[in-house]
Amino acid sequence: MHVERLGDHGPRLLLVHGSVAPGWATWSAQRELAEEGYQLVVPHRSGYPPNPPLELIDFEVQAGEVAELIEPGTHVVGHSYGGVISLLAVALAPDRVRSLCVIEPPALGLARSNPDVEAVIAKVNAILEAPGTTREAFARFVAAVGSSAKVPETLSPAQEASVRATLAERPPFEAVFDWAAIRAAGFPVLVVSGNHDPAYETICDTIARELNAERAVIPGAAHSVQRTGGAFNRRLRAFVDSAQASAAARR
Repeated sequence: MHVERLGDHGPRLLLVHGSVAPGWATWSAQRELAEEGYQLVVPHRSGYPPNPPLELIDFEVQAGEVAELIEPGTHVVGHSYGGVISLLAVALAPDRVRSLCVIEPPALGLARSNPDVEAVIAKVNAILEAPGTTREAFARFVAAVGSSAKVPETLSPAQEASVRATLAERPPFEAVFDWAAIRAAGFPVLVVSGNHDPAYETICDTIARELNAERAVIPGAAHSVQRTGGAFNRRLRAFVDSAQASAAARR
């Protein structure tokens, strides 16, 4: 798994990307945090470029891969599909996690009876069943999840590979989470949404209740809340700094 790092001191943030946009394509607005005293660890999940392609990308397998990157005192931040993986990964290494922040994880299986959630699932299933060209799949996926990502007229080879990786992902609504293990670990959790789709508000509210988590709603970039830049970064910094201070007080 290709991993990039930025910053050499301060709290360690492990940034786990979601579908379509690997690495800095998801986290470009967070680069400034490295200049403000944070270490950024940015993996490109297996199956996404520049890694070789995979026929199946399974969130359970990738949770194990991400867990291996969690060093003692790590703050795990996951966006979208990466949020599902992050919820699974921290349960595998709870003693090494300082905090967890998830941004609109599509853990849609938590509310299958909700009509808004079912509508999102139907849109995603339709793409998986008949994706069309990679550009068409990209555009339909962006619309289905409410992403603020721009769809270019012509996809680069890396974008083509990223769309194919997205189509190979195991549906995230099949994930089952170990809430008890996360609660027992006692690290703080922040759940963030963009107030653009009631389905994601429902899911984020559900996760926050399960984990007694902090809850934040930051509009302006739809599903890609981290792309609000300053607004999201300020909230993340405050959360991470608070977690750092609490850990220091316990020592």
